[in-house]
Amino acid sequence: MPSRNSKHNNFNHSDSPLLSRKIETSNLRTFTLAELRRATSNFGSDMVLGKGGFGIVFKGWIDEKTYAPLQAGVGMAVAIKKVDLNGHRGPKEAKVKFLGKITHPNLVKLLGYCLEDEEFLLVSEYMQNRSLDDHLFDKNAEPMPWVARLKIATGAARGLAFLHRAKEQALYRSFKASDILLDMDLNAKLSDFGLVKFRPTNGESIISTLTFGDTAYTDFPPKEIGYIDPEYVATGHLTVKSDIYGFGVVLLELLTGRRVLDLNRPDGKHDLARYARPFLAGKRNLRSILDHRMERDHLPTDAVLSTVAALTLKCLEDYPKNRPEVTQVLETLEEIDALQMEPMENPVSSA
Repeated sequence: MPSRNSKHNNFNHSDSPLLSRKIETSNLRTFTLAELRRATSNFGSDMVLGKGGFGIVFKGWIDEKTYAPLQAGVGMAVAIKKVDLNGHRGPKEAKVKFLGKITHPNLVKLLGYCLEDEEFLLVSEYMQNRSLDDHLFDKNAEPMPWVARLKIATGAARGLAFLHRAKEQALYRSFKASDILLDMDLNAKLSDFGLVKFRPTNGESIISTLTFGDTAYTDFPPKEIGYIDPEYVATGHLTVKSDIYGFGVVLLELLTGRRVLDLNRPDGKHDLARYARPFLAGKRNLRSILDHRMERDHLPTDAVLSTVAALTLKCLEDYPKNRPEVTQVLETLEEIDALQMEPMENPVSSA
């Protein structure tokens, strides 16, 4: 990987406060705005991969070895996010420093950044199979088999466990399906992580909400609200257990193929996390709410389904201390993977 001291890493300094200094990190390449314009065909509309609460993501092309920008279709594809600064430069620098220090198979790799002319951009590896959100909720997407869903959940748990156990712990704030990106082999990698960092003190730490410009519950885009920890909604404070709640929501969406919040559903079914609790607890037929698009011959066994349901219910506990640690979540998913290998038993029951 090119050194940050290469000739391409020099800012064309001006009077702008954004250009006052480089971000000190040894593992990332510093791109110029002109380079990223070239890599994305001047941020052309045909290069847009998606839009989110923190900015627009473009597809770009760079040389695989030197990371020099190339024309569209040449070299290695990358994802280039134009991040909305909202006047908060300091936290952005902290994020880049953090991301430049970490690497894990289940985290999207940050390759470089650009901070120039009032623009802040992040250059990351390109994930060919888009996000879990796309696969679950895009009407044109191919149905995802249960085995793939379990694989994705386990990979996402590994990435989250790494972040929670890092020296500088990182919180998602609203862990959701659109944060889970998939490569060619449907390996899950977390993106948009590092929104909040804290050091635990006296056991389970609680910190005030301090993210990149979006601190109020009402500021969240509608599709994010259902992933948010009720404790966070009530108090404005986060813990590692906030991410566990979001993970539980993702598990529920994997099981049902339904968005956690949908005002078009009948009364009483708008909030999936509330509506599904009796099903998860075994008081009602869980198979009746499974994603009907999954092939009937490849649904989870009764043993697997009951274990996943119990785990999901624990993650969705209203009181944070009743939720499991991420390491416990990962261990359970790995045990479920072992159960998955057992012979099918009553794979389908009538709803």
